[in-house]
Amino acid sequence: MFAKLGALMDRYRWPVVGVWLVVVACGAVFGGGLFDRLATTTTNRADSESAVAQATIDRIAPQGSVVIAVIEGRDVYDGGLNASVSKAANEIRTMTGVKEVNDLYTGQGGQIGADNMSTTVRVELDPRLTDADREALEDRVRDRLEMIEAPKVTVGGDKIAERAFAEQSVDDLAIGESVAFVALLVALVLIFGGVVAAGLPLAVAVAGVAGSLLLLLGLSYVTKVSEYSLNVVTLLGIGLAVDYSLLIVARFREERRVLEPTEALVAATERSGRAVLISGLAVALTLGGLAVFAEPLLAAVALGGAAVVVLATLAALTLVPALLSLAKHRIKASTEPKRNVLARLATKAQAKPGPVALAVTAGLLVLAAPLLGANFANSDARALPHSNEARQAYDALQTKFNNNHPDDVVVLVEAGPERADVRMFMNQINQLQQDVFRLEVRRDVPKGWTVLDLTPKGEVGGEESYDLVRRVRAMSTPFPKYVTGSSAEVVDYRQSLAGRLPLAALVVLLVTVVLLFALTGSVVIPLKAVLMNLLTLLATLGVLVVVFQWGWGQVPLFFDSWGGVDLTTPVLLFVFIFGLSMDYEVFLLARIKEEYDQRPDTNRAVLRGITRSGPVVTAAAICIGIVFLGFTFGGLVAVKEIGVGMTVAVLIDVTVVRGLLLPALMTMLDSWNWWAPPFLRRRPAAVIRERQRV
Repeated sequence: MFAKLGALMDRYRWPVVGVWLVVVACGAVFGGGLFDRLATTTTNRADSESAVAQATIDRIAPQGSVVIAVIEGRDVYDGGLNASVSKAANEIRTMTGVKEVNDLYTGQGGQIGADNMSTTVRVELDPRLTDADREALEDRVRDRLEMIEAPKVTVGGDKIAERAFAEQSVDDLAIGESVAFVALLVALVLIFGGVVAAGLPLAVAVAGVAGSLLLLLGLSYVTKVSEYSLNVVTLLGIGLAVDYSLLIVARFREERRVLEPTEALVAATERSGRAVLISGLAVALTLGGLAVFAEPLLAAVALGGAAVVVLATLAALTLVPALLSLAKHRIKASTEPKRNVLARLATKAQAKPGPVALAVTAGLLVLAAPLLGANFANSDARALPHSNEARQAYDALQTKFNNNHPDDVVVLVEAGPERADVRMFMNQINQLQQDVFRLEVRRDVPKGWTVLDLTPKGEVGGEESYDLVRRVRAMSTPFPKYVTGSSAEVVDYRQSLAGRLPLAALVVLLVTVVLLFALTGSVVIPLKAVLMNLLTLLATLGVLVVVFQWGWGQVPLFFDSWGGVDLTTPVLLFVFIFGLSMDYEVFLLARIKEEYDQRPDTNRAVLRGITRSGPVVTAAAICIGIVFLGFTFGGLVAVKEIGVGMTVAVLIDVTVVRGLLLPALMTMLDSWNWWAPPFLRRRPAAVIRERQRV
């Protein structure tokens, strides 16, 4: 099958390249339209308690978006400041779409900071404004507030922070791609020793990016495509496109040692095509496991990611052979493989398999230990770079006015506050003195409803606010009640992820086991791969806790720790690590299986397989690591987490796991590596015994 594919790509190279050039051109012309269609995607499902409660509040007592200015550096009792703030507040009140303005001098709700040198202006907009009108009005309000005569005026708000996330995400994407492409070009030239061979994977990556933009643009008309998912999906697509291209180009250079260029092209496609297809299927199907969670953000990443992976696989299987056909006489053959790093590690592991396996496992578990104190929560304005104005406004509000308390926990009661049982319920809440700092009854709520705003004790991101959500929900009341707010959203998100994690894990594990069984004919090897991938995941998450939650990476990575890790990060890493680990698993095992089929000696097959495939695995790891590191140069902490997480995972996977743990375990198991139940071994020989070299 793949030999025929290689021959077809060689024969029809110009039409194939032409089709991909059209894809690149369309991506360049139309792909930019995607950025105008990006949307903010929520993490929680619409049927979660917090989402239902918030939707009800928005219906019965809607509140518009809030723009808030923090004015610092001037005595709040200064007459000049009074006049400047009052003038700005009165002018803003005359703007169409402004519902209410609160400040210290002309309206209710004015605040004085803890330093007596700061105050706020709070502007609420009409909730009936369309998104476009709201954003235009926010800009006008912000411009006027920034004209207040004070040493420092910073303007923020929830919706302004959301827009800052979107803008920063697009900027991060441009920075990440630029850094990745430049560094990749240098790395590939060093790896291949020539510009032509190095340029092929990059050309495929460019085609992949253009095609991805078109795919995501099409998806944006069916579902929401978020700024965050665009970054993550594009990062994944570039990495895979380079990885798969590298595998085929490296095999072509190897085959050129003994074959003519055309024969080498067919042989490279034949012997690497199956590995690329299996790996692409593995990543696409494991990404499908994200859809099990059903949260809008994860569903968007699952759909977009699977589509981009399919595109990267298609490009590797068609565009790479076509480009090789055009440049086959200009690409030199590679030299005979020497004792590379992975081969040397494998030799040591095979010499003492038991101690090596024990030491590697213990070391990975030590790296995973910080997970015991992990704080997984939703990112807020603190995930923005400190240079961002919305982030500065948030920090100033928290330190000078809110005493760093978390956002309010909001309780919706389906009964009026005049009822005795509702007042008794409020008294019960007030008795939670260890949890509640302040309770306020919201005004302007229709009759028959009550909305309570509870300010939790503790600090932002602490467990106190989550405990308060759970305690209020656990209270027995004769009337329906619902709890919402940012802390309730985290509680619901955690519960939803925990509840659906077993099913998602089952999908990922089945994909891993089935595809590796199809490759090796063994059930032991896939189960071993699952355990090794799990160790890699746990160790990676432990490192992320140290780098981001503990803040050890703040200086080298240029971010401010907010004391936690985004709750979406471990879910995405679970899928990505299992999916991308299959790349190296397939690359190595396919070669090991070929050697074993030629001579059934496990130790020999493992060492020879790693020796022959080690260079391409190492090169692929370097390249995909560069891609992920490119995205740590952006400003969003959540994207940095994915970039650092995947880089750490690749580093761990390609060194201690593939270089030490894999050969150690295979040496210990010896012939048991290839065991399968009799009813599976009776499958057609074409499925089980197909010999394939990578």
